[in-house]
Amino acid sequence: MKRRKFLASTVAASALAVTQRSYLNAAQGAPHKEGREFYQLRRYHIISGPQRKLCDDFFRDALIPALHRLGIGPVGVFDLSIGPETPTIYVLMPGPSAETLAPVETHLAQDSEYVKAGAAFLNAPAKEPAFDRMESSFLQAFEKWPKLVPPAASKTASPRIFELRIYEGATDQDHKRKVEMMQSGESEIFTKNGFEQVFYSDTLIGTRLPNLTYMLAFDSLADRDKKWAAFRASDDWKSYSTQPRWAFETIVSNITNVILTPTAYSQI
Repeated sequence: MKRRKFLASTVAASALAVTQRSYLNAAQGAPHKEGREFYQLRRYHIISGPQRKLCDDFFRDALIPALHRLGIGPVGVFDLSIGPETPTIYVLMPGPSAETLAPVETHLAQDSEYVKAGAAFLNAPAKEPAFDRMESSFLQAFEKWPKLVPPAASKTASPRIFELRIYEGATDQDHKRKVEMMQSGESEIFTKNGFEQVFYSDTLIGTRLPNLTYMLAFDSLADRDKKWAAFRASDDWKSYSTQPRWAFETIVSNITNVILTPTAYSQI
């Protein structure tokens, strides 16, 4: 029952993603042909106890290898360290196109190695489910930040944390203005202040639309606090953020930010 509900929800989300992508291509001139990635961001809400090991074993030994066989990766798996609804595991899946990423559950179900390796998770009974709930968002990379860039620490599995930020626009106009603002200069100010920027994206399907989602990487919480303080105090940011094009009204109505810690097997 749990597995049927899980597959039904993810397949439905995949179908909606393809529909949304088709609309965007018509409106924006087929941006996927320019190499912009798509992302599926999942949030697995779990209950402390056996679900933790079941999820880790599944993500590490079944899901990540199967996604690689589909050309999807690097795959990030993170624990929610600071934010609501802990424990929660975040899974970030980057794909080269919507056609690759949207029907991922259909392809996974046809992969015998995946089905075998993930059997304990996929076939968990209702009285002992693999997770409590799962939420998924479908994202498209910004035109000027088309690819995910893992931080240098990912290559050596060195200590690192990630900040995932979601900016909700008060209106569609405000949302588009904020996307433009970030692509036209805000990300460059991040670079000047030493931020490692992992990805920027527009949320195509998810909750609380319209919104954009992006991720930053830091060595530690102290490193994060230091860099944000420098960013906010910089003359570049003060000058840029007060330009009439961005300051004509409050274009971001709500900000959600969470701190994530990569699992030992995360590839980001």
